[in-house]
Amino acid sequence: MRVKPIRVALLGCGTVGREVVRLLRDQADELAARAGAPVELAGVAVRRPHKHSDLGELITSDAPGLVTRDDVDVVVEVIGGIEPARTLLLEALKGGKSVVTANKALLAEDGATLAEAADASGVDLYFEAAVAGAIPLLRPLRESLAGDRITRVAGIVNGTTNFILSAMAASGSSYGDALEEATRLGYAEADPSADVDGYDAASKAAILASLAFHTRVTAADVHCEGIRSVTAADIAAAAEIGCMIKLLAICERTPAEGDTPEGVSARVYPAMIPAAHPLASVDGAFNAVFVEAEAAGQLMFYGQGAGGAPTASAVLGDLVAVARNLVGGGRGPRESAYASLPVRPMGTVATRYHVSLEVADRAGVLASIAGEFARHGVSIAAVRQTGGGNGGDAAARLVVVTHAAPEAALASTVDVLAGLDAVRAVDSVLRVEDLGRKGVAG
Repeated sequence: MRVKPIRVALLGCGTVGREVVRLLRDQADELAARAGAPVELAGVAVRRPHKHSDLGELITSDAPGLVTRDDVDVVVEVIGGIEPARTLLLEALKGGKSVVTANKALLAEDGATLAEAADASGVDLYFEAAVAGAIPLLRPLRESLAGDRITRVAGIVNGTTNFILSAMAASGSSYGDALEEATRLGYAEADPSADVDGYDAASKAAILASLAFHTRVTAADVHCEGIRSVTAADIAAAAEIGCMIKLLAICERTPAEGDTPEGVSARVYPAMIPAAHPLASVDGAFNAVFVEAEAAGQLMFYGQGAGGAPTASAVLGDLVAVARNLVGGGRGPRESAYASLPVRPMGTVATRYHVSLEVADRAGVLASIAGEFARHGVSIAAVRQTGGGNGGDAAARLVVVTHAAPEAALASTVDVLAGLDAVRAVDSVLRVEDLGRKGVAG
C-alpha cells in the first residue's frame, strides 16, 4: 500500500486556485488523514509568476513542463477555457496522471476525449467543481444514483443570473440596473455574456444530462437562451399569475412515442415557475437543482454555486477521492455513455407559454387571435385583457397562457400573430414550467 506523499500540480492560481492552495496548507494534517497519505503541492503554473511571489519556488510559467514532471501524481486544473487546458490535461492523462478539473466549458465541449484518455491510462478524471460549486451534485449522479433510473434534472445553476432576476423581482428594477448592481458586488464579470446569455448554464446542463442519462451530450446539443430580454414588466406579469422568473437548466429523459425512440432533451431558458415551488425561493447567487429518479423520487440539492472557497471545497473533495484511489490502488467511476440516447430537437419540446400582446381595441380581435392558436394546435388555458375599452385607435394588452404545446407550434403561432393587423406588438413570450410533469411531444 502506498504511503508516500501524493504530489499535486496546480494549473491556475486565480480566485479558486488561491483557495485550493490555502486549503492544502491549512488543512494538511486532516487531508493526509482522510486521504491516507500526505497531499503536497509540487508546483503551481500561472501566466504571470511575478504576481504570485509569495508561493516561492512552487510557482512556474511552464505549465507543459509541470504536468509532465515525474514527481507529479495528480493535476488540478482551474484555469478554465478550452485551450491550453485541453492540451495540458490530455498530456497529463496520457502520462498516467489523474486529473481534477473545474472546467465546465471544456467538459461540455470535449469531455469524451478526456474520459477516453483517462480510460486508456487507467487513471481518474474527477470534475465535481464544474457544476454548482460546493454543492455535491455530480458524485450523487455518478455514484449514489447509479442503481436508479433518472428521469429529470432541473434547476438554477448560474448564480449571476439568479442574483439579477432576484434583484429585479425584489425591487422592480430593470435588467440593466440589476446587472450593474451584480457587477458592483462582484457577482457579474466585466463581460457577463457567458452568464447572462445562458452559455455557462448550457455547459453545466450538458454535463448533467451526460451523467444522468448515460449519454454523451455536448453544449452544442443544449438549446440556450439567456435573460437579457427579461423586463420588469415580465417579472410583474409573472407575479400576476403567482409565478417567479428563473433561468432554468432542464434535462429530461423523453419517452419513446410511436416511431420516435426514447431520447434526451436539454435546454436552458428563463421561465415562469410557481411561487410555491422550492426553486422560486432560491435567491441571490445561490444554486438549487432537483433530481427526479424512478425509485428515489425527487431530491433537491441547494447551496453556494460559485465563489473561490465553495468551488475550492469541491476541488479538494475530488482531490481526496483521487488520493484515496492512489493509496488503495483503485479507480473512481469511469464515463458511462452506454445508453447513447438521441438528443431531441427543441421544436418537439412541449411547454406551457405566457404570451403578452399589444392589440387593437376593437371587436373580433380576441376571436381572430384565438383562431390562430387553434389552427396551430396550441390550446389556450387562460386569457386576460387589460386596458382598452375606448375603441378607435386605442390599444389593449392581451395575455394568453397556453396548455403544453410543442415549441415549433408555438413559434409558428407567434410568427403569424406578429403579422396580424390587429396585433400592434408581441411584447414577450415566456415559458411556464410547473416542473411536475414531462414535457416532450412526439
